[in-house]
Amino acid sequence: MKFAVFSLLVGSAVAFQAPTMTFSLGKGKKPNKKTKKEAAPKFSGASPSAEAWANSVPSTALPFARAPGTLDGSMLGDVGFDPFGFSTVPVGPWFTGFEGRNGSPSDLTWYREAELIHGRIAQLAVLGFIAPALFGTLPGNEWTGVDAYSNTNPVEAFSQVPGLALLQIFLFMTFLEIRRIGIIKEEGSNYVAGDLRIGQGEGRWNPFGLEYSPEQYEEKKLQELKHCRLAMVGIFGLWAQALASDESVVDQLGAGLVTPAYYAKAGYFLPEGI
Repeated sequence: MKFAVFSLLVGSAVAFQAPTMTFSLGKGKKPNKKTKKEAAPKFSGASPSAEAWANSVPSTALPFARAPGTLDGSMLGDVGFDPFGFSTVPVGPWFTGFEGRNGSPSDLTWYREAELIHGRIAQLAVLGFIAPALFGTLPGNEWTGVDAYSNTNPVEAFSQVPGLALLQIFLFMTFLEIRRIGIIKEEGSNYVAGDLRIGQGEGRWNPFGLEYSPEQYEEKKLQELKHCRLAMVGIFGLWAQALASDESVVDQLGAGLVTPAYYAKAGYFLPEGI
């Protein structure tokens, strides 16, 4: 989200150019009549964002609204959901890396890349919120502390885990990012968003031996995209609930599925079946 909001603000600032005025103080030279009149300022036309909204199309996700022309349904998973117009802001004005993005992926590919990467991280985070309380935590020792990994509330566990354990996660993430950037540079404009060269295909790491047909492969990619979007919404809810309750999500769900204490002790005052 920070990435998208930042690109929107900077793209808007670049598209706007304030008029300038020149003042002359004191006596100056009289204008030469023979001097040609200055040419009128030239305008570059409408901004990419304005052109995208001018060519808007009906939105599938929001039937009562319209989607910018950049979301024409040609990209996998495109349902015209972009109420803030993030897809209309070019990446170029603020992104100057990769030799000025010459021959680099298109703007929509960059945004899809960000969506997939954030979604994959969110899926891992959802698993991290649920798994410790459901399957148990890692054992501690005298060096790390016996209870270093025993906290099932992820918000509290983050400050309880040893620093070296967090460093391992950071180094692994750094390795993945360096590898991803290398693939983007190598592929250039042919880069497919989210492609880490894992899975089926020649020269790829395919530990599970996946072999889908082209139709099945497209369906799997769409499923991943939907799971990414769901996980990004879900992890925010899990994080907010953990802050508010100081309990793990499994403990909260478990309390809602058991018989209340007052019912177990005294019984319910209404007849069964009502």
